[in-house]
Amino acid sequence: MNLSTRISSRDKKSNLYYITLVAVLCIGSYLLGVWQNTTVNPRAAFDTSTDAPPCEKFSKTTSTTDLDFNAHHNPHDPPPSAVTAVSFPSCDAALSEHTPCEDAKRSLKFSRERLEYRQRHCPDREEALKCRIPAPYGYKTPFRWPESRDVAWFANVPHTELTVEKKNQNWVRYENDRFWFPGGGTMFPRGADAYIDDIGRLIDLSDGSIRTAIDTGCGVASFGAYLLSRNITTMSFAPRDTHEAQVQFALERGVPAMIGIMATIRLPYPSRAFDLAHCSRCLIPWGKNDGVYLMEVDRVLRPGGYWILSGPPINWQKRWKGWERTMDDLNEEQTQIEQVARSLCWKKVVQRDDLAIWQKPFNHIHCKKMRQVLKNPEFCRYDQDPDMAWYTKMDSCLTPLPEVDESEDLKTVAGGKVEKWPARLNAVPPRVNNGDLKEITPEAFLEDTELWKQRVSYYKKLDYQLGETGRYRNLLDMNAYLGGFAAALADEPVWVMNVVPVEAKHNTLGVIYERGLIGTYQNWCEAMSTYPRTYDFIHADSVFTLYQDKCEPEDILLEMDRVLRPGGGVIIRDDVDVLIKVKELSKGFQWQGRIADHEKGPHERVKIYYAVKQYWTVPAPEEDKNNTKALS
Repeated sequence: MNLSTRISSRDKKSNLYYITLVAVLCIGSYLLGVWQNTTVNPRAAFDTSTDAPPCEKFSKTTSTTDLDFNAHHNPHDPPPSAVTAVSFPSCDAALSEHTPCEDAKRSLKFSRERLEYRQRHCPDREEALKCRIPAPYGYKTPFRWPESRDVAWFANVPHTELTVEKKNQNWVRYENDRFWFPGGGTMFPRGADAYIDDIGRLIDLSDGSIRTAIDTGCGVASFGAYLLSRNITTMSFAPRDTHEAQVQFALERGVPAMIGIMATIRLPYPSRAFDLAHCSRCLIPWGKNDGVYLMEVDRVLRPGGYWILSGPPINWQKRWKGWERTMDDLNEEQTQIEQVARSLCWKKVVQRDDLAIWQKPFNHIHCKKMRQVLKNPEFCRYDQDPDMAWYTKMDSCLTPLPEVDESEDLKTVAGGKVEKWPARLNAVPPRVNNGDLKEITPEAFLEDTELWKQRVSYYKKLDYQLGETGRYRNLLDMNAYLGGFAAALADEPVWVMNVVPVEAKHNTLGVIYERGLIGTYQNWCEAMSTYPRTYDFIHADSVFTLYQDKCEPEDILLEMDRVLRPGGGVIIRDDVDVLIKVKELSKGFQWQGRIADHEKGPHERVKIYYAVKQYWTVPAPEEDKNNTKALS
């Protein structure tokens, strides 16, 4: 036998041993498994404490009913009481125009001196209504801009007082089922357009240097309405007084406006906010009370800004008889105004016919030297924040402008010059460039601007109506920060009320105005100074997180529901846990909505709740119901 034959025989024996060993191991493993499965629970197999058959005992020990296949990273289900939907009933029909902080009955408790009773006086939280403000019967979706500038539905603002009281001044006319706004005013019966043309011949309104304006005692805001076509956005305000619904008319027209008055507290705007201030027979006693009202105008005017006055006492020499006042009285009033304006270092630019225009200095270099001669008014203390304007008392002092080098020119703009519109919108604002706001650098500002362009683009996919040109007109941003949301919509036919909550980490409202946008301060535990159904769309970024320990989310939702029009849209951006609670509460307001992912994807904790307020009004009055039955 050769060598290869011997090796082959040996290999065959080795393979046979290996196969036999594997077979024995497999059979042993099988038998062991059978034995284990037949004695899963030895105690149960031999349990004699029960008369149950052995098979039943075995089935109990091998049952899978105790196995838990639930995902344990989910929170436990809340108790039934926690998920019960909260329902908010409708308020009485008589409250369809309820403005909680401008309530006529509550105002009577306060002093009439300097019209204190006309300013904001909010109810205690225990007094606040817990019901939904209804729209009046027959309410319709307002006309779209720009048609809305000239027409509004009567059913939406059912007040005809101004059509009678201001009949000869072309404020508003009532025809059939709607109001018409010819654009007239007490001092511009030829119309606001012609009046603005007259102003434009005296100062340049067309080069983009004037972008933000404030109209004190605005009436139905025709001045602001017609400035919009010249790329000038006006914050119009007037009190809720005997001229019933004047601000409500403005808002119904799609014109920016608020309820407000010059009384004892500062206007809710930062210093150096407006390029132009206007008063057309606004009945504010400018020369009285040590000139405190003109000092407040000075505070909110930008360096180099203009103040325009028409009506009494301007041109009193020709008009005194029609105003039913004596020449001496009117002469004294104008003298007082001129003296206060000089004490503020204002320059009188021109007086022609019924118009007079003053200009605030660009800086206070010369004004400080004048203080050595004119002792009053004194400069306000430097530790007083000129941007603090929430229930802040008006002071009879001159708000100092930011310092400039005394070697600089008198036209050097204190605080920094803003770009002309529209470059102003996206240019880095002076307050940011100067480092006035800690943590907000020029780079951070530019990044925020780009971020909001992306976010608004994503919002339009969630709310197609936001992307539909003309569907929305009046928008509210409840926590505006740097105004990025509004800036991203600047090319749309909308305006945005940018709110900086007084509880916000940074007071950024001055930055918003430096961008050429408008806004106000607000505490969202209180009601806004506006009428119900003011806004077509509301944006709330982290508002509910900001107020978590300050007031209840339903209080904020009640106010949002009050100022939102039927059919209006809401986008709430917040932590997912917050949004789940808000979504559940909003069912009690007849909102329909859904929670969507963050624009970056589903792994972000911040989500977006998009909702629509359902259309509903108060029921038809009994007489209308009876007429309908008779016709049928």
